[in-house]
This record gives sequence, structure tokens and C-alpha cells, in this order.
Amino acid sequence: MSYRNIEYLHRRRIIYRKLPVYDQPTQTFEWGGYYEQGTYECYELFRSNAKITTYRSLKWHLLVLRYLNDNLITDGFINLAKYISNKDNGFITFKIPRKLLTIIINEVVMHDFETPPKNKLRKVIFKDGCGLSIIEKLKIVGSLIGRTKITQETIYDAMLEIHHNKQLITIKNLADICKCSIRTIHRNMCKQLKLEKEQLNKELHEKI
Repeated sequence: MSYRNIEYLHRRRIIYRKLPVYDQPTQTFEWGGYYEQGTYECYELFRSNAKITTYRSLKWHLLVLRYLNDNLITDGFINLAKYISNKDNGFITFKIPRKLLTIIINEVVMHDFETPPKNKLRKVIFKDGCGLSIIEKLKIVGSLIGRTKITQETIYDAMLEIHHNKQLITIKNLADICKCSIRTIHRNMCKQLKLEKEQLNKELHEKI
């Protein structure tokens, strides 16, 4: 299957997106919210067309699904994990050995969810169906993120927003969103950010 069968999740009422619960936005708008200090509570799986490309990413997705669906019985989660991990269903790009998949599923089932799965910091969160175009969203992100001093965290947040809007991440569009010079972006781009930029752009090019 070349496309992701997301209807499988809908039919089983699987939660795969969740807005922040405890973190409150600094400002709220009709389109969503702005978190000046950022929030780790926003989980948005399968928002773009990019597929899961590594074992590590697969495990993280399964951890989040288990965390968001804590009322799902163990057998139900195992069936869900097997479905997500089947390349033919359009969620991942590789075939995983049955033995390795069993190990990953067992680790997820035994995980202590008192601590939420690691997540990326978000500052600008748009509501589903907000009606804004990609250009309008990027302008909003630029106007909000541009208020603060340019740091690695600021650049990373801009990268995530560009990626969520299915755009290629470039130094120029990072500078445009952050309202700074290209030189400033280069100066604050550490090795880890450069690797993340490459990974996000790679995911964008994954076939549907």
C-alpha cells in the first residue's frame, strides 16, 4: 500500500493527536495558540505525509500511541502495533523482523508512562481545520517567533513549523521566519540542528 491507511485508526477510535492540557498558551487566537516558553505536551502523529523510516522512530510512535490511548487493552495495543509496523499498511518504509518487533512491543508495553514520552518543544500550535494557508501560517510563526532573541531553540521551533507545513527547510526561510540575517542562522546552527534539518527534509521527500 503506497498510502497510509489512517482510517484504520479512526475506525478503532485511536487517539494520535493531542493538544497541551496543563501548559497554557501565552496568547490564544482563532487559529490556535502561542506558547512563549514552549510546550512539550503537543503530540501530532501522522500530520505530514512522511513515513516512519527507522526502528527508533517506530518505537517512539508506538510509545506515544500507548501513552495517548491508556485505556487500550494490552492485546488491542499489540494488534495496533503490528498493524502500524506492517509496511504494506503505509506507515513505515521498511520491513521489520518479527523477533525485533516483539522486543519493541514488549518494551513499550512495560514502559513506565508516569513520565510522558520524549517530545519536541512547540511554541506555535495551529488547530486542525483552522483554514489558514501555508503562507499565512508561516507569516504568523515568523511574527511570533521573531519577537524573541534568536537561539538554537528558536531556530529548532521554526524548523518544526516549516516541516509541519510540508515545506523544505532552508537557511533562507529560517531567516525569514526568525526575522534575522542568514548569517545569524548560520552562527546559531549547531551540528545537531544541521542533522535534524537534514532528517526533516529527508522525511518530507518520502513517497506517500
